[in-house]
Amino acid sequence: MNNPVNQKEWHVVYTRSRAEKKVFTNLTQKNIECFLPLQKKLRQWKDRKKWVEMPLISSYCFVHINRKENDKVLQTDNVVCFITFEGKPAKIPQCQIDVLRRITAQNDFQVEVSRESFQPGKKVEILCGPLIGVQGELVSVRGKDRFIIRVEQIETAFCVEVPAEQLTVALETVCR
Repeated sequence: MNNPVNQKEWHVVYTRSRAEKKVFTNLTQKNIECFLPLQKKLRQWKDRKKWVEMPLISSYCFVHINRKENDKVLQTDNVVCFITFEGKPAKIPQCQIDVLRRITAQNDFQVEVSRESFQPGKKVEILCGPLIGVQGELVSVRGKDRFIIRVEQIETAFCVEVPAEQLTVALETVCR
């Protein structure tokens, strides 16, 4: 039987503004497993355009730790606190981390992050493509069908444009 103190779980830390990459580097140097979802965005200045890697969720970094490592994480430069849900550090299921990894690994999706509280809608599953098997909630935004993957513990949703013909109604509500 696993000792709950030694059992590793995914949690979310809140970072200082624009310090996500520094936190990721500092945590990695402390041998703490962490995940910072990044996406490439085209940024334009007066004189040029440039592709830059930006955090998918600003001021958030995911850490895979046990209870003993909490203090080590909080003592890291630019880490403000753990994100809490119902008074306890929010636990993120491994399947949702896997979905985030799959989304950020694909460059052919435009990802839009929203912190809105979406009304429950139709549960759907992607039938083909790199996100095959991923389940989420379908909503219509500005006339386009969007596939929503909601991470309820941190009240964040990820919108990925998927053609309607690549979706089906989900029969079960399991992360894949």
